Amino acid sequence: MVLNRLIVLIITIFIALGCSEAKEQGMRKSSVAGSFYPGDSLILSQTINQLFEQAGMNKHSGTVCGLIAPHAGYTYSGQVAAYSYHILEKSKIKRVIILSPSHHVYFRGVSVYAGNAYQTPLGVVRVDETFSEKLCRKSPVLQRSTKGHINSPNEQPEHALEVQIPFLQCALENFTIVPIVMGEQSYETCRTVGHALAEMIHDDETIIVASSDLSHYHQYDEAVKMDHGLIQAIQEWDYFNLSRNLRARIWEACGGGPIITTMIACEYLGATEARLLKYANSGDIPGGDKSGVVGYTAMALIKNPERNWIPENDFSLNEKDQKELLDLAKESVEQAVRSKQQPPSEMVTSKKLLTERGAFVTLEIKGQLRGCIGYTAPILPLYKTVERVAVSAALDDPRFPAVREEELKNLSYSISVLSPFLHIRNINDIVIGKHGLLIKRGQAEGLLLPQVATEQGWERVTFLEHTCLKAGLPKDTWKDPACDIFLFSAFVFGEGE
Repeated sequence: MVLNRLIVLIITIFIALGCSEAKEQGMRKSSVAGSFYPGDSLILSQTINQLFEQAGMNKHSGTVCGLIAPHAGYTYSGQVAAYSYHILEKSKIKRVIILSPSHHVYFRGVSVYAGNAYQTPLGVVRVDETFSEKLCRKSPVLQRSTKGHINSPNEQPEHALEVQIPFLQCALENFTIVPIVMGEQSYETCRTVGHALAEMIHDDETIIVASSDLSHYHQYDEAVKMDHGLIQAIQEWDYFNLSRNLRARIWEACGGGPIITTMIACEYLGATEARLLKYANSGDIPGGDKSGVVGYTAMALIKNPERNWIPENDFSLNEKDQKELLDLAKESVEQAVRSKQQPPSEMVTSKKLLTERGAFVTLEIKGQLRGCIGYTAPILPLYKTVERVAVSAALDDPRFPAVREEELKNLSYSISVLSPFLHIRNINDIVIGKHGLLIKRGQAEGLLLPQVATEQGWERVTFLEHTCLKAGLPKDTWKDPACDIFLFSAFVFGEGE
């Protein structure tokens, strides 16, 4: 009898140890506590609450459905992050989806944490395993895994997701998390995950957090300029050009994929506004080195019923700015054709001409097209864009031979300055004569300027069909759910107008 009890006791102990080990294996322990943020729970909570007090309560209308927050050590980015999370205090958020880049391990697809909890010095936060499992059924791109969450012993631990959790623990009560690490950040991956999240979220008690820093190790003024170009794209909800410029390294954000994914998901959830809460960089802290800084931003993506999805106020230029750009285009072409050299830029003072904008320059001779080239993305200040694409239209349009010197006197010039690109789901949003179109499916893209539809007398469907054909796609591809339709407007002006 005693022996039987002893055997049962031993078995019970082994079972308990086994359960304890299973729970231990399912919990992602703090890995950067004591380095990126305080390892002592009391000091950590005091630190975050003090950062909240310094941030102050940000008044906002509408419902927040997404946040962007930085992930550096709290000494550097903690104050900026506090602006994002302080907005959640007294909210009814019960589930937080955290999207993070993978800094140290590359893997295909996206890893939704396969464990049951994340731990910080402030306690344990449970993973919403039911939500996670259903989310992963949406696409093979999403897999329940520990990749990017728990790295091997010889690899650095991932911090970008973990550092967000203590802020959430101080701002919210009784919430779960869905921790997601993106092994790859292509537009197609962002689109897939963004759509899957939007399909899974059915209430205002769930929020998405994109974990990202901005530019890395540039001189202070250069970093500020670069970061504000990126922030402007987010505010204008132009995630198409945001993705393109990140890929081209014109802008920088280690969590660019999480940002784009969050924007796509929040768009489908009804968000219409991206509000800047705070911007700073590592050079702004006391004694910060301004020779090589890292940028940080706090932003909220908001369902704001007072804000229209498609802006009513179009970009425009006064007559002086128009003449300056036309003169610059003409001078650039003439010098390039005569000397085969790119002319040096002349500095301009107009704020609008210094704003980064996409633009096309069209050359005609007696009403016949002679060249048209442009940048769709806001890569350079507008005046610099016009200078470069004017020369390209004269010399590099593959449809025509290079402009000859004897043709210069007969050339006429027109310029189209592009607005941001907005994704649409209702083709009735397209206004013929006002909007241009860009169709994207996978790697295929096609763009037609607004004036093309007017010149050809097309209605919406025909315009969509020809934009598909321009992309090398079947004309009815615009109906495909895997196809994205972006519209933009263009401020068009030319000689004699």
